[in-house]
Amino acid sequence: MGTGTTFAVGLLAALLLIGDCGAAENSARDAQAHYNRGAAHIGQGQYDKSISELTSAIEINPRYTDAYFNRGLAYQGGGRYDQAIADYTKALEINPRYAMAYFHRGVAYQSKGQYEQAISDYTTALEIAPDYPSAHFRRGAAYQNLGRYDQAIADYTKALELSETAATYLLRGFSYQRKGQYDDAISDYDDALEIDPGYAAAYLNRGAVYFKQGHYGWAISDFSHALKIDPRHADAYNNRGLAYQNFGRSDLALSDYSKAVEIDPRYALAHFHRGTVYQNIRQYDEAISHYDRALEIDPGMRQAYANRALIYFAKKEYEKAWQDVRQAQSLGYQVAPEFLKELREASGGEK
Repeated sequence: MGTGTTFAVGLLAALLLIGDCGAAENSARDAQAHYNRGAAHIGQGQYDKSISELTSAIEINPRYTDAYFNRGLAYQGGGRYDQAIADYTKALEINPRYAMAYFHRGVAYQSKGQYEQAISDYTTALEIAPDYPSAHFRRGAAYQNLGRYDQAIADYTKALELSETAATYLLRGFSYQRKGQYDDAISDYDDALEIDPGYAAAYLNRGAVYFKQGHYGWAISDFSHALKIDPRHADAYNNRGLAYQNFGRSDLALSDYSKAVEIDPRYALAHFHRGTVYQNIRQYDEAISHYDRALEIDPGMRQAYANRALIYFAKKEYEKAWQDVRQAQSLGYQVAPEFLKELREASGGEK
């Protein structure tokens, strides 16, 4: 009697254990199925569906590291950076050696403009995976955002050693450009275009360097190439307009500025540049109209106030000239002492 009872209890315990294992296996399969569907939705750009599936996977298995990571990707894809950061952080609590989680959390911080936090995460990712070209590239971009161009160049150079891409040459070229190392910048833009001959941004940036060097013809050529690739590029029209203006072709400059504001009606700089053309040919009312529009869009454009003050002076509207002088000065613009002297003499003193 006692032996039979013991056997029955043992059999019952074994059956219960088998049942528990079966339930666990089913739960694991369910979590995996939700995860697979969630990951697939990310690839299709269906972020809300992905989040729903991955949340179900996490509810079944609260320590599902990859589900947290991929849900972070889905949140990030939908522009919900704080939630993405929270999920990457959870994944890292479970697996502190998850380099990709550090990397993507860095991308989320960078998207929020939190560059120091981004640099910290990229650095940790690189400590775990030193040959991670995307982490070098992204950390370089974060340094560049902070104006730390030497560190940016060092990271871009390492990224290029690991994997040559047109985008990396472009951004390293931009860092060289900001440092005034124009020959190095041009060399990098050349390399970017060798890899990708249809890279409008490389033509645009190289054109800007040529413009800075006074090579207006070469600049016009590069801006024109950029526009063949992207005919709706307002910056390329604006920049080519500047090159034409410096080349003495005000008619072509006006045409390009007009095209820029047609594409982007709130392009304050293109409105401003139209004003300078009309000012130079003494069509003052037209110039004032364009400076007015530029300042309506960007009230902090101090050069527009200074230029408009010159026009009001020429029109003998001295009170308006003084108003613009004071606005320009309040924004930190250094008005030429000679002009201030002439304005005082013409107006009988400050108004």
